[in-house]
Amino acid sequence: MKTKTKSFTIVAIVLVLILAGGYIFRKSLAVLAFDIFLADQVENTLQEKSYKPLEEDIATRTPKAEPIAVQSKPFSILLLGTDQREDEPARSDTMIYAVMRPKESKVLLVSIPRDTYTEIVGKGKKDKINHAFAFGGEQMAVDTMEKLLDHSLDYYATINFVGLKDAVDAIGGIELPIQKDIVNKGADHEKFTVKANQLTYNGTDALNYVRYREDSDFNRTKRQQVFLDQVAKKMMNVNQVSNIPQLLDIMGTNFQTNMQPKFILDLAKQILTGSEVQITSYTVMGENIRLDGISYEEADEEDLQFAQDLIDNWMNSTTSTYQLLMPDDQNTTMKDTSVSSPIE
Repeated sequence: MKTKTKSFTIVAIVLVLILAGGYIFRKSLAVLAFDIFLADQVENTLQEKSYKPLEEDIATRTPKAEPIAVQSKPFSILLLGTDQREDEPARSDTMIYAVMRPKESKVLLVSIPRDTYTEIVGKGKKDKINHAFAFGGEQMAVDTMEKLLDHSLDYYATINFVGLKDAVDAIGGIELPIQKDIVNKGADHEKFTVKANQLTYNGTDALNYVRYREDSDFNRTKRQQVFLDQVAKKMMNVNQVSNIPQLLDIMGTNFQTNMQPKFILDLAKQILTGSEVQITSYTVMGENIRLDGISYEEADEEDLQFAQDLIDNWMNSTTSTYQLLMPDDQNTTMKDTSVSSPIE
C-alpha cells in the first residue's frame, strides 16, 4: 500500500512539474508550434497580400533593413490608419510616427493630428497633413512626415480601420475605457451610439469609437492611440497565435507595409517571447487657425520640438531604459483625461 501511495505521489509531482513547465514556457511552446505549423503559411500570405514596397524601395532595389532573427536596434515606422469606405478616396485619419525598441519591448507613438497645417512634400504647397496620403499615397505621406519631424522613417504600415473591424471580432473583442455613452448625432455624420462600461467591445463599436468626431481632434487622436494599444495587446496574447492565419485573411489588402514578411515574423516571435510591451504616447498639439475659410491646426513649436527630441532619444540605441524621455506633464495630463475620463 505504501509503495502504491509513493508511486502515486511521484506521478503527481511529475505531472505538476510538467504542467508548471508548460505554463512557464508556454510562450516558447506557442512560438515553436507557430514555426512548425503556421510560419510558412503566414509568410506567404503577407508576401501575397500585404507586402508593398515604396517607390524609393523599388528604385534602390534594396530594403532599408534586412530581416534578422533578433532585432536589437530601435527602428521607426509610420503608422497610417485609413477610414476608406466604398466609392470614397482613401484618407489617412491617423498618422503616427512610431519608434520600436524590441530589445526592451517598448514602443513610442508620436501622433500628428490629421488637420495639422504643414508642407506636403512633392505637392509644392501647405495643406492638412492627412491630404498627403490622398495626393500621393504612402510615399508622399512618409516624405511629408519626415519633413515635419525632421527624422527619417525606416518603414510604413497602413491599416484600414474598416478591415480591422472583423479582426477585432475574430480576437474576441477588446477593452476600451468608455465611461459615458458616445453618441454620434451630427446632421452630416453617420449616426451611432457606443454604450459605456462594457467588459469588451466588438468590432463595430471599436470602429465607431475610432470614428467619433464630435469633440476635439486631439481627443480623436487619443482614441486612436488607445484603440491601437488595446488591439496590439490582445493580438500579442499567446492565446491568439492560432488565430494569426485567420486574422491575415480578414485583413487582406487592408494591411500593407514595406516590412519584409520574414522580418515581421521574426519580430513578432521576439516580442511574443519577451516581456510585456509598454506603449508611450505623445500628441503634437496645435492651435486652430482659419485660412480662406478652411480650418487647420497649426502645430505648437514647443510640442513639435519635444516630439523631435523624443524620437532622437528613443532611436538612439545607446539610450538605456532609464534614460528614455517621457511626455511632459501637460501632454500626459491631457492624455490621461481624454483616455480615462468620460468622452462625450
